[in-house]
Amino acid sequence: MARNTSTPEQQSVRVLKVGERVRHILSELLARGEVHDEVLTAHSVSVTEVRMTPDLRNANAYVKPLLGEDEDVVLKALRTNTAFFQREVAKRLGLKFAPRLQFKPDESFDEAERIERLLNDPKVARDLGED
Repeated sequence: MARNTSTPEQQSVRVLKVGERVRHILSELLARGEVHDEVLTAHSVSVTEVRMTPDLRNANAYVKPLLGEDEDVVLKALRTNTAFFQREVAKRLGLKFAPRLQFKPDESFDEAERIERLLNDPKVARDLGED
């Protein structure tokens, strides 16, 4: 699924900075095991990107469990604990409004793997003149 939001070049610097701060906060909460959920403590979860809306009210957090294992279970656990994450982000961010978080799977790794397979295809190598 493609991310149909604006590209980073089109976003304001403030929106990008807030998104990066939210990413760091979420990563820190997960790394330190501050969330009391057995699924999340049993998995290493990477927050690869956070995209904020221009009004800073909504945030899409793209996550990937280590090696992509149990992605559906991890996403469900994250979504179950969304209220905790929103409360912690609001407390640590210090904005007037706390962003509403949505956790989504990061499919960029899958897309990169698909492109790598295409590039390694013998037909493509032949067309590029590589033997």
